[in-house]
Amino acid sequence: MKTTVFLVACIFFTIIASAQEGTVTIEQDQKIVELLDIYKSSFESSEYYRIQVGFGSYAKAQRIKADVDQDFPNLPSKIDFDSPTYRVRIGRFSSKLEAERKFIEVREKYPNAMILKPKKSTK
Repeated sequence: MKTTVFLVACIFFTIIASAQEGTVTIEQDQKIVELLDIYKSSFESSEYYRIQVGFGSYAKAQRIKADVDQDFPNLPSKIDFDSPTYRVRIGRFSSKLEAERKFIEVREKYPNAMILKPKKSTK
C-alpha cells in the first residue's frame, strides 16, 4: 500500500514538473536597436571629465592601468593613444566638482595625476 501511494505520488509530481516547460520568443522592432545604437554613440561623444594618472610607452601604460585597476576597481580606466605616448585615464565624471572630489583621493597614490576635460568626439 505504501509503495503504491509513493509510486502514484512520484508519477504525479513528474507530470507536474514536466508541465513547466515552455519557449519564450521575443520579437523586437529594428528601430529599438537603432535607437540604442544612437544612444550609445551620443553617450560616448558627450563631454565628461577624466583623470589622467600617467603616460608613456604602451608597456608602461599597461602597467599603470593594472595598478589603477587594482587601486580603484570602481572607476573605469582606459589607455588612450595621444601621439606620441599612451595615456592612462580613469573615471567618467559629468561635472568638474565630481572629478575634483575623486582627484583628491587619486592624487595621493598618483602625484602626477591631472584632471582633463576632453573635447567632444566626432565619431
